[in-house]
Amino acid sequence: SLTEQMDTTTPQGEFLFHVFGALAQFERSLIQERVQAGLAAARRRGRRGGRPVVIDAEKLAAVIAALDAGATKASVCRTFGIPRSTLVDSLARIGWSPVLNRQEGGTSGLSTDIDGGTDRTVVRPAD
Repeated sequence: SLTEQMDTTTPQGEFLFHVFGALAQFERSLIQERVQAGLAAARRRGRRGGRPVVIDAEKLAAVIAALDAGATKASVCRTFGIPRSTLVDSLARIGWSPVLNRQEGGTSGLSTDIDGGTDRTVVRPAD
């Protein structure tokens, strides 16, 4: 019982201590198996876990169109009401990355916009 002492200095106490440890480890393994089986079953049913996506595909397409039109990330975030970190994460998730506008001759052609940032364009990677 829980109120009785267990003397782990004796061979019997040490054995009992190891048996309890093995039972706890076994139970933990069973729990892990059940959780993995449940997640796999949910995936087969089409259920996706994790946090809901803040920017859906339609909104992301509009955001990308705005960025392609020359809008800054800051202005896009204000317009669509999304945090900048969410925008950056969403663009990274689909493989888009900001690339500095280049003038002819290969030099960097940065110009400061109203927000004090730099003009950037988003380039879609080759499929």
